[in-house]
Amino acid sequence: MQSVADSLARLRSLAESPVVAKLATAFQQAGFELALVGGPVRDALLTRTVHDLDFASNARPDDILKVVKPLAEATWDVGRAFGTIAARVDGESVEITTYRADSYDGATRKPVVEFGDELEGDLVRRDFTVNALALRVPEIKLVDPSGGVEDLMARVLRTPVDPAVSFGDDPLRMLRAARFAAQLGFEVAPETMDAMSGMRESLSIVSAERIRDELVKLLASDTPRPGLELMVHTGLAELVLPELPALQLQIDAEHRHKDVYEHSLTVLDQAIGYEHSRHPGAAPDITLRLAALLHDIGKPATRRLEPGGAVSFYNHDLVGARLARKRLRALRFDNDTVDAVARLIELHLRFFGYTDGEWTDSAVRRYVRDAGEQLERLHILTRSDVTTRNKRKADRLGFAYDDLEARIVKLKQQEEIDAIRPDLNGDEVMALLGLKPGREVGQAMKFLMELRLDEGPLGADEAARRLTSWWEREREQG
Repeated sequence: MQSVADSLARLRSLAESPVVAKLATAFQQAGFELALVGGPVRDALLTRTVHDLDFASNARPDDILKVVKPLAEATWDVGRAFGTIAARVDGESVEITTYRADSYDGATRKPVVEFGDELEGDLVRRDFTVNALALRVPEIKLVDPSGGVEDLMARVLRTPVDPAVSFGDDPLRMLRAARFAAQLGFEVAPETMDAMSGMRESLSIVSAERIRDELVKLLASDTPRPGLELMVHTGLAELVLPELPALQLQIDAEHRHKDVYEHSLTVLDQAIGYEHSRHPGAAPDITLRLAALLHDIGKPATRRLEPGGAVSFYNHDLVGARLARKRLRALRFDNDTVDAVARLIELHLRFFGYTDGEWTDSAVRRYVRDAGEQLERLHILTRSDVTTRNKRKADRLGFAYDDLEARIVKLKQQEEIDAIRPDLNGDEVMALLGLKPGREVGQAMKFLMELRLDEGPLGADEAARRLTSWWEREREQG
């Protein structure tokens, strides 16, 4: 962490920024307290970029609206019943929440909302000491009732109160510990980790949607691996993503294979690296990262111990795709994400036949056709799946995929491969063969598509000739 002088300078700069200063003055003139809380204060002290401006105040929601509306381009309720009002001020999004002292019933996870009057009371109900920090404005006074600054310096995550009480109030905080461990690179305090292990079953009362959102935030970090490892170590993954710890396959002295769990985490690491190098500045690709993490989850169910010490995983790509669909649906991911992740897992082995012998143009077209909109993600996933320490093998696979990508580019330029279609449309097929809409038209279109994939564009006349010949043979055989 930076020096004390630098920290104070960062806090002062944050407090004097235009939006913060404008709100601070308005709340002070209205007779209310205002403080920046949690993430922005923590990130300023860590010299991280401050993205979200979260405030707390002793003003009630209606009073917050009265103060903010004259300053804002827009305001909206993100949880008025819980005391939170959001607004856009000078182009920046802010959230302002009334001091709270929530309690939970421990069964339904529905909070009993109690508004408070003191900032310190609001802070001690928060998840971790490093987030239980506040900066009073406009006076610029740091408030730290739980030793959060010391924990920031030590890079430790601990709860402001007994972790059993904190996690009992909201079990999702256990997943947040994993997420912050990944995002911030912090260690979890021993007593906090013990509580995570001991109380993991309480996560079952948290909705799938909240768990999904926390998992997405974890995967969106630059280094999600430590958070995932923490989930596995504490047993949380057994409840959230049981397919991940299941990858820790027992390896015996006779039958040897790579550690599938470690391999999967390495593939995720490498996929993130390719994301950054191929698409610098782009938002984290959660679909790709899910596919990288889950691409081998079909292996435990398909492992076979073969004679001579070999181990096989036949069809683990297809089994894995089915398992991924089931898990992601249970976590309430949207259909597009579920379909894309499953498709990537289903296709992730397709390339490895390329090195056995040069693919025909037909095989390349089919690869592009089958990947569809997921082609770029499939490029990254396939490259990331090479984790061998054998440099010659890794180089051979890398060069082969370079060659495949180059051929795809060349075919795209020649044939508009992204939009492969038969040389004749359905109306033309029905007119040529004298058919009405039905199964036979579908068969004819499939024949033309296979012809297109095998030989490239033929033109309407040649396609019509081939189709007519095929149709005559079909009628003779039928």
